Amino acid sequence: MTAQSIFTHRVSIVTGHYGTGKTELAVNLALALAAEGQHVMLADLDIVNPYFRSRERRPQLEAAGVSVISSSQACSDADVPALPAELLTILENRDVRGVLDIGGDPVGARVLARFQPKIVQEDYQLIYVLNANRPEVRAPEDAISYLRSIEAITGLTCTGIVNNTHLCGETTPAQIRKGAALAEEVSRRTEIPVLCHTAEGRFLQAVSDLREPVFPITINMKKPWER
Repeated sequence: MTAQSIFTHRVSIVTGHYGTGKTELAVNLALALAAEGQHVMLADLDIVNPYFRSRERRPQLEAAGVSVISSSQACSDADVPALPAELLTILENRDVRGVLDIGGDPVGARVLARFQPKIVQEDYQLIYVLNANRPEVRAPEDAISYLRSIEAITGLTCTGIVNNTHLCGETTPAQIRKGAALAEEVSRRTEIPVLCHTAEGRFLQAVSDLREPVFPITINMKKPWER
C-alpha cells in the first residue's frame, strides 16, 4: 500500500507520548509522500523537551524534495516557543501535503491551540502514535487518558492510531504484535481506527498477517553515538 492510501488526509498532525517514535513516523511519512510525487512540507513544532527533532534530518529531507520548517530557523539547537509563519503555508496552500510533528506531551501540544480554528477548516488528521513499551502509555486506560488530554488542549479530534511499538535495536516481531494488541484495545474503547502498524523492512514479512496495513519505515533518527 502507498503512504497516500494509509494517510489519506492532506494535513497529518503527528503526536504521541515522549519516546513513542512520533518524529520517526513524521520523517518517514514525509519521505514516503515525497517519493510518491507529492509536494510535501514538514513542520517541526516539537519545542518542549524534544529528544529527537525532525529538523535534524533537514539535508536528507530537502534532498528528497521535502520543505522543512521549524520553530527556530536561526539556531537549529534552540527550542524557542514560537511558531514559524510558514506554518500558514501548510494550512492555506491546498496543493501541499503537510506533516506536523508536534510536542510529545500536552504542554507541547499547546503550540497548536491558537491555530485550531484554521486547522479544523482543513482536511486534517490527528494521528496518535502508540508504543507499548513506554511505561506511561502501555496500559489502555493510560494511553486513552493521554490521548484525550492532547485532544482537550489542541481542540482537535484524533482520527487515527498508529502502532509504532519498538525497542530500538532490540525490536522483534513479537514487540510489534504486542503494540498491535494495545492499539486494538485503545481503538475498541475509543472507536478511533488503527491506521497502520510500522515496521522496518526486515520485519515486514513476519507481521504481514496483521489486520491493518503495515507501513515500512527506515530508522533515520539515531542517537549521536549510533551515527
